[in-house]
Amino acid sequence: MSPLPVITGLGFITSIGQNHVAVQRSLCDLRHGFESVEFLGNPALPVKVAGTLKGFSFPTTNWRDWRWPETFTVDRELLRGLAPHGVYAVCALQQALADAGLGAADLDDGTTGLFCASAGSPFMLHRFLNQLHETRGERGNPMGIISSIAGTLNFNLAAHYRISGAVCGFVSACASSSHALGYAMDEIRLGRQQRMLVVGAEDLTAESIISFSSLRALSSNPDPATASRPFDRQRDGFVGTGGAVALVIEEAALARRRGATVYAELAGWGQAGDGHSVAASHPEGAGLRRAMQRALTDARVNAGDIGYVNAHATSTLAGDRSEALALHEVFTAAGAKPRISSTKALTGHGLSLAGVMEAAFCALALDGGFIPGAAHLTDPDPACAGLDLPRTTVDEAPGLVLNNSSGFGGSNVCHVLRRPK
Repeated sequence: MSPLPVITGLGFITSIGQNHVAVQRSLCDLRHGFESVEFLGNPALPVKVAGTLKGFSFPTTNWRDWRWPETFTVDRELLRGLAPHGVYAVCALQQALADAGLGAADLDDGTTGLFCASAGSPFMLHRFLNQLHETRGERGNPMGIISSIAGTLNFNLAAHYRISGAVCGFVSACASSSHALGYAMDEIRLGRQQRMLVVGAEDLTAESIISFSSLRALSSNPDPATASRPFDRQRDGFVGTGGAVALVIEEAALARRRGATVYAELAGWGQAGDGHSVAASHPEGAGLRRAMQRALTDARVNAGDIGYVNAHATSTLAGDRSEALALHEVFTAAGAKPRISSTKALTGHGLSLAGVMEAAFCALALDGGFIPGAAHLTDPDPACAGLDLPRTTVDEAPGLVLNNSSGFGGSNVCHVLRRPK
């Protein structure tokens, strides 16, 4: 039997909390993390709401101007190579390692790997390239590339923590950190690593979010209480957010030897492409359906065994409908009726961060014995008829959960998590 990967550490920098106690309370109480914002100092922009990261400030690209909560420590030398989301990632990983009972000395013997996901930092890249053009290539920030391109998280975190196991970055848009988690599971199941650190993070800046407005993907609803409403007939786009979430994943036998707390077992995963569009989901959710079915097969469970689905549903018109149809194909057609919700109703859409963030939420639900309700849902889309979308949090241990993610180009990734035996 192959080694079983389990989650032993959680770290959160999210709009709904910056530690697992606060995050779990927000999930149970359906308390969102949205605030009114003004991007680029332009009140004419239609995007008025974001999932904000309280206590963090990045007013310029100069790290000397950056601020973060006093509960976290970020080394001065490390800061020179970071983007804003790198600061979030450092804070989240500090939490996760402490939660798992690990120190830096436990990470550098080659048995621990690091998989990360982010889109890089357009905020930092914009400044770096402008400087390059302004000086006609004669001057530039020596850390400009390191702080701005998509591999910035694995560059900085691997060097800082002296990771000598597997190190890789993943870029598949909103499925990125889900890919990182899936392949981290395989590293443990194949016996290549005993422990994996999985980190997803994104900037919360105009450069990372407002670009989606030209795709007509963002909500123009100015009310923080209703702007993000997955599966609702009145939804008009997603609400952006940033932050970071870090997971410590270990071989179950190692976790037992250490006496570590186990939040959840990672039972299986699956992925599939839509083969349809560069930006839009398959209208019938064909790729997501296959990814869900492959995850169930990998976990050796049936559709009827799943108690809760954390849907990808971002609150876009086409995406939510596509996922609802895929859920019907996998569950309704099999006579199964799991509880379903999208926690993006509370956090907003974290882009490449979303998959690992929601996997961590699933771990909290399994450990805490609850199912997050479908927040802000008042008038379900007709495509959802027959799906179980509880309006309030359910005081019930789900047993087995499925976590869905989808990204540009039709990348679909699903994980199955289970309560520890």
